[in-house]
This record gives sequence, structure tokens and C-alpha cells, in this order.
Amino acid sequence: MIGFILGTSEGRKILALINEYTNDIAVTTATTYGGDLLKEFNIKVLNTKPLNKENMLNWIKVNRIDVLVDASHPYAQEVTKTALECANNLEIQYVRYEREGSLENVHGENIIRVKNYDEAINVIKEIEGNVLNTTGGNNVSKFLDLNFKYRIIHRILPSPKVLTKTVDAGIRIKDIIAMQGPITYELEKAFIHQYNVKAILTKDSGIEGGVLEKYKASKEANIKLIVIDKPQFIGDLIFNNEVELVKYLLSKNYFNKYE
Repeated sequence: MIGFILGTSEGRKILALINEYTNDIAVTTATTYGGDLLKEFNIKVLNTKPLNKENMLNWIKVNRIDVLVDASHPYAQEVTKTALECANNLEIQYVRYEREGSLENVHGENIIRVKNYDEAINVIKEIEGNVLNTTGGNNVSKFLDLNFKYRIIHRILPSPKVLTKTVDAGIRIKDIIAMQGPITYELEKAFIHQYNVKAILTKDSGIEGGVLEKYKASKEANIKLIVIDKPQFIGDLIFNNEVELVKYLLSKNYFNKYE
């Protein structure tokens, strides 16, 4: 059986391709919301709760997974670390699928590149104006108590769980935009205007993450785009194309075909 760790929109493309040949797959997502997006696919086992190392080891063993395909979000480093350790411990094949960034070769005076949230926060403290944080709801607590004299507006998923977590962390309701991305260029411009934004904080989450729309809108508005650089994955089997990934899995006969 093939095990898939899915965390981006490409997961749907991968499953659509693999379902042409088999349903002998186990899928895990970090949220119920992520699982709901996959209901149309033929999946033998679907888990929608986060897995720590112990849980993931058990999940692999119980489902007799022969190859683990890690298609988690490129910034979900802890998930990838756990997946690698589990695959190595159980001596099964590990394959990484990772979307490519869109801003790696883009340069401009309005782009500020940082390595992590700590560096991003240091930059934000120097911004003379409101900041739009588009990196999600998992790290909103990092932006509290900064003595920042302007507003930080957080755009998060419109999930009750994420919204509750954000509010409970101490973020004011008026500083929350709950909307599913990706966001169009026109809407990004509208947010910049509506909230008088002087900088946008983003991850280089690729075309699918709408980062090019943020870049275009920020450049036109002459505001800063603070980019948390994508972590570099180092490994032997890494794919950036869904078709090539599925071709590889087919060539290795990792699954039972439909009867």
C-alpha cells in the first residue's frame, strides 16, 4: 500500500492520477478540513488528525505501507522530519513531493527576504504602517506584544477551529480576515487599500499559494513584500511534478491494482 501525507492543493491532483490505477492507498492530513477536500477520491484509509512520531509509526505498520509519499506543505518541516525518521526506522521507501517556489529568482526593491519568523518580526518592527500577515493561523501568537504601533492583520482559513485558535491566542476580531485562498490580484489590491497596508508577510508557497498575486499587488502599491524563504529539502527522491511522481510509483509496483 502507498501512504500519502498530504498538505497542499496538489494532493488532489496526485490522488486523481493514482485513482486511475488503484485505491490501495492510505492518506493522512493534519485537519478534518483537509480530509473533507478529498472525499471525492477512492481511498481505503483516511486519517484527518495530526500524527506525532509514535502515531505515524503505528499508522504505517497497521496499514502495511510499503512507500511513504510526503506531500506535506513545503514549510511543514516538523512533519517532513517525522516522516523521514519513520520511513528510516521501518526501512520503507520515502519519497518527497514538493511544490516549487515562485519568487526564488524574482528580485526587486520591494522584496525583503528572511529565513524565519524571528527575522520577519524584526523587519515588521521597522515598517511604518499596517502589515498583512498571510502565513496562516498557526503562528499568530508570535505577533503579540511586539510594541508595534501599527496594526497586524492576519488572513487565515475560514475554519471554526482555526478562527477559535486565533482569537484564543489574543488576536482581535477586527484584525482577522477569514478567507480561503488563493486570493486574486484584484482582491489583494483591495485588501491593501482597505487596511492601508504598508507590507505583506508571505511564504514562497508557489503559484498555487497565490504568491505571485501578492508580489504583483505589492509592487504596484509600492509596499514591501516580506518573504519567508522556502526551506531546502535535501534528499534523493524528490518530485516537483505530479505526473512524474505517479509514473515513478507505477514503475515500482507499490500497490495492488483495481480488481
